Amino acid sequence: MKVYSGMAAEIPISQVAGYAQRVEGLGYDGLRVAETVHDGMLLAGLALDHTTSLRVSTAVVVAFPRSPMVTAIAAWDLQALSGGRFGLGLGTQIKQNIEGRFSVPWEAPIERMEEYVAAVRAIWQAFGEGGPLDVQGEHYRFSRLQPFFNPGPINHPDIPVLLGGVNPRICELAGRVADGFITHPTNASARFVAERIKPGLDSAGREVELIVSPPLITGADQRALSRAREHQRRKLGFLYSTPAYGPSLELYGWDDVGDRLRALARSGRWDDMAEVITDDMLDALVPQGTYDEIAGVLLDAYGGLTSSIGINPPDDPAEDGAVAEIIRALQAG
Repeated sequence: MKVYSGMAAEIPISQVAGYAQRVEGLGYDGLRVAETVHDGMLLAGLALDHTTSLRVSTAVVVAFPRSPMVTAIAAWDLQALSGGRFGLGLGTQIKQNIEGRFSVPWEAPIERMEEYVAAVRAIWQAFGEGGPLDVQGEHYRFSRLQPFFNPGPINHPDIPVLLGGVNPRICELAGRVADGFITHPTNASARFVAERIKPGLDSAGREVELIVSPPLITGADQRALSRAREHQRRKLGFLYSTPAYGPSLELYGWDDVGDRLRALARSGRWDDMAEVITDDMLDALVPQGTYDEIAGVLLDAYGGLTSSIGINPPDDPAEDGAVAEIIRALQAG
C-alpha cells in the first residue's frame, strides 16, 4: 500500500520546505498539499524544490478560478522542476465559495470539469509537440499559442491528473478521465468508499488510483486518543454543516444531523456543533487506535478497497519514530 501525507492548512509558508523534508525522511510515498489559506501550486513548488524523491500532488487546487492555461503552465513548470514528481489534483469546490469567495460563475460543474481536464491535457500536448492548440468546448476555447509563449517539451510530460470530491457524479467523472481520485474527510469511511466511491470510479473500466484519506483518531496512548477524538468531533461538526458534504450523513441515515448543524451555522453557533456529533457517529466514520494498532485497523478497513492511504505525521516530532513504523507496516500490507 502507498502511504501519503497531508499538510495542515494553516502551516506558515516558511515551514513548508522543512515539513516536506520531514515527510520524505519518514518514508512516505507522497505528500498532498491543500489549497485553503495558501496557493496550492506555490506549496507544491516549495515541497518539490526541497525534496529529492517525494511525489507531491495538489489535493486539491480549485480549478474554476484559474484558466486551464494558467494551470497547465504552472503544472508543466512543477513537473520540470521536480524531474517528474508532480501530480495535479483539481477540485470544483462548492457553489457558495466559487461565487462568493472567488467571484466566478458556477455552472454545470461536472461538465465544466470534464472540459477543464481535457483542455489542460490539450495544452500540455501542444507544449510537448509544438503543434497548434485548438480546443473548442462549451466552457473553454483555446485557439492561440504562439511559439514565443510555448515553454516547449520537458523530460516527463505525463503529469497525473487527480480529482477530488464527494458526490457520485464526480466519482464517475474521475473514472472516465482522471488518473486518480482523492477522498474528502467527510466521505472516507470504508462503507462510503465501498458503496458510493468505488462504483463510480470503476464504472468506466479504467484503472484509477484511489487515495483514501480518512480522519483518524490515533496517538501514543488512551489519553492521546481522547484528545484526538474531541478534535475530530469538532472538525466533523463544522464540515458536515456544509450541505455539499452531506452524502455520508444520508448514507448512514443521519440527515437530521446535517439539518441541525446548518441551523447552528445560520445562528453563528459554531462552538455548539461538536455536541451534535455523537460517539456512535465517530465510531462509524473515523478509524481509531493507538500507534501500535492503527496500521492494522486501516489495513482491515481499507485493504480490499484501495492501495493508497493517507495518514499525517504526528503533531509532536518526538513521535516520528512510531509513525515511521506505521508507514512501513502499511506499505508492507
